[in-house]
Amino acid sequence: MTHPGTLVLITGAAVLAPLLVFAVGRRVRVPLVIFEIALGILIGPDVLGWAHTDEVTDALADLGLSMLIFLAGYEIEFAAVRGDTLRRSLWSWLVSLGLGIGLAFLVSGGDVFEAFVIGTALTSTALGTVLPMLRDSGELKGRFGTVMSAFGAVGEFGPVVAVALLLSGRRPAESAALLAGFGVITAVAVLWALRPRPPWFGRLAERTLHSSAQFAVRFVMLLLACMLGLAEVFGLDVLLGAFAAGVLTRIILHRAAPAASGEVLGKVEAMGFGFLVPLFYVVTGIEFDLDALIHDPVALLLVPVFLLLVLLVRGGPVFALAPKDLGSRDRTALALFASTCLPLVVAITTIGVDQELLASEEAASLVGAAMISVLVLPLLAARLRSADRGAGRAARARPAPEAVDDSESW
Repeated sequence: MTHPGTLVLITGAAVLAPLLVFAVGRRVRVPLVIFEIALGILIGPDVLGWAHTDEVTDALADLGLSMLIFLAGYEIEFAAVRGDTLRRSLWSWLVSLGLGIGLAFLVSGGDVFEAFVIGTALTSTALGTVLPMLRDSGELKGRFGTVMSAFGAVGEFGPVVAVALLLSGRRPAESAALLAGFGVITAVAVLWALRPRPPWFGRLAERTLHSSAQFAVRFVMLLLACMLGLAEVFGLDVLLGAFAAGVLTRIILHRAAPAASGEVLGKVEAMGFGFLVPLFYVVTGIEFDLDALIHDPVALLLVPVFLLLVLLVRGGPVFALAPKDLGSRDRTALALFASTCLPLVVAITTIGVDQELLASEEAASLVGAAMISVLVLPLLAARLRSADRGAGRAARARPAPEAVDDSESW
């Protein structure tokens, strides 16, 4: 049984975090997740020593991580991520994975499994952090937003699959066979989701939106539980099941209850971002090994090293393989956005530490680098984009040069 004061402290930190975001928002834009993790570190054992995790908080944090990945899967619009852009995003991620594991192999001193953990973490993209910025600037539906959605979607989905393959503790062939089986069942579920739903489904979803029945929300939770259970049965990481559940939920709600889908998602997001997801981040801060990071010069030195590796491993291939119609500034902004990584870095390093494949000091260094990436890289990318938009507006506003009538010169 958890101490009631621990949950009070965790939820109190979750409430304080958005207040701090709004307090500093006039001067600098700091992502909410930074404050959630920082407050967790503050109340954790390495600073104030007020909060300690236990089985209950760990279980809730695991559920929060599943909800985070579920919502990431829901965000992806597969209609927008296809064709040449999708092929380029896939190839860029595969190059990132090979480059990341190769460089991590050198950093880890030849430890293969540690290299898998570090290399996979270096290839992720925090799509949930980047998309709201593009939505606020009105670019999400434009060309740049579409390309970023494709590269970000692969940056979310690729590491989840890699975790299932590389960090399952089995031989790669066995993991691949189990992953293929999971994929077949998921594909069948997608085909089922694409079929027209009976009319009563949509009517019942709309009729119970504001009642205690909440049919659609309960159905979404059932779908999430089923996909988590399916991943568990196949011996795969539950992150894969959570991601698949998000994809399936989007298809079902948009086809069966299009009028209510937005409100249903809002209710699910309220559960996720209102309680479970911030709890996961605050618990991550509580478990963050700040003492090791501060007192270990090597771990502290690894923070900027990992940040440079993120830019090289993730940003380099994205810049090189971005669609040809993007200019160099847009390609740079795309690479910076794609290199923004925190949620999956936290998840992957947590798995690595739990399986004793990664030392807590290295996990702290990776998470520290990812926190800096969320703080700095999107702001740099946004400035590049705003500068381009300003230049474009100036060019459009500039009067065209008057035509010269040189007929009399003849």
